[in-house]
Amino acid sequence: MEYMSFEEIVSAVRGRVILKGKYGGYKNVSTDTRKLEQGDIFIALKGENFNGNEYAAAASKKGAAICIVDEVKFRKDEIDGCTTVVQVENGGKALLDLAGFYRSKLHVKIIGITGSAGKTTTKDIIASVLGAKFKVFKTEGNFNNQIGLPHMLFKLDNGYEVAVLEMGMNSAGEIHNMAEAAKPDMAVITNVLRAHIGILGSRENILKAKLEITDFFSRDNILVINSDNDLLGKLKGGRFQLKRVGLEKPADISACDVVVNEDSVGFKVCENGVGTGESFVVNLPGKYNIVNSLLAVACGRLLNMTYEEIRKGFKNIETTALRMDICKGEKYSVIDDSYNANPESMEAAIDVLKNFKSRRRIVVFGTMRELGDAACEMHEEVGRYAAENNVDLFIALGEHSRDFERGFDSRNKNGKFMFFNKQEEVLDFLLNKYIKVGDTILVKASRLMKFEVIAEALKKNSSY
Repeated sequence: MEYMSFEEIVSAVRGRVILKGKYGGYKNVSTDTRKLEQGDIFIALKGENFNGNEYAAAASKKGAAICIVDEVKFRKDEIDGCTTVVQVENGGKALLDLAGFYRSKLHVKIIGITGSAGKTTTKDIIASVLGAKFKVFKTEGNFNNQIGLPHMLFKLDNGYEVAVLEMGMNSAGEIHNMAEAAKPDMAVITNVLRAHIGILGSRENILKAKLEITDFFSRDNILVINSDNDLLGKLKGGRFQLKRVGLEKPADISACDVVVNEDSVGFKVCENGVGTGESFVVNLPGKYNIVNSLLAVACGRLLNMTYEEIRKGFKNIETTALRMDICKGEKYSVIDDSYNANPESMEAAIDVLKNFKSRRRIVVFGTMRELGDAACEMHEEVGRYAAENNVDLFIALGEHSRDFERGFDSRNKNGKFMFFNKQEEVLDFLLNKYIKVGDTILVKASRLMKFEVIAEALKKNSSY
């Protein structure tokens, strides 16, 4: 970490010292006493089921240099003499404010990534491409919310040249808060779909929430968008620069001569409608990953990378777990896309399955959450899409299984639909009664369904 003085820390969080210890500097910032190390700053957070202020004494005993609290839940004699306690109005706001001040000390170019689907994969692709020329940091795992993003900022120092930071959200205002802390130089929006529509009410409101990533932009900042998306395609520049990529509509960077294979895509790049003669192969499945790759090409070109450097970056992509992870076993193949789900990403995953040369195509789908009043209709839509695209067996779990079934049966020709109440029942049926050599199984659901358990068990048994 870059250095912040004690006075800067207190000022950044708008705090007041209520207990002065023998301060001797800090090492890192922590919000979890289980991971806190001696010399760290501890910031107490409150949630629905926990109150971090209750752990201030425990943090002090573990050697916290500073405890930042918004409630006093300790006795003075419980605080070690080396710990200084600072009180603030709100711990969550203090975490973001401190991260924002820390960011102001960095000379790292920051690229913020958001969108309804594909954020993590696009982050991984962009980081890999830029890594061919720059020292790059990228968001780890799912640290993409108002708690995770500050922790990613604290991991940066001026030894990095570029940071690719993912920003997710469930409601309006969250990306604004993260953008205020991270102050991205560039931003990328992958798409605006129906994820979280049950909370935000409409895709137009989802667009507004995603565009919060530009709230601190000026004419020096650049927003890169997937202009194939209907709502993003209508955006116009003005307050900031706009860079468009896409397959289907006029764009600054587009692709032609597209090839979609089982586990890779190929394409040629055009700039402003003119062919560059540059062709690429990206070892990721799905047509949608061509657009994700074009977003990375755009970022690379904006940072003055050559096409040869970009090509080198595409060869080193390391994707985050549970996102379109393909396991080709000796007996059968598994497509593990179990991290999350919305209608469009479900249908995109079915498109990947459709491209597999398989004896039979099987989907194991669970509930898509946060879809509001339209949830039944959207699950039915996915069921129809699966039937129309030659899924041989549709297995469903969760509260919307009957909606999946209604859609699947309405268009079904030769496929079979089944639903189960427990994951163990699904695995028992597939592993002991149904799967044959040459089958492919796609596993996908919203995060809370924890379908990675199913995917991992299937992958473990996919070979002899």
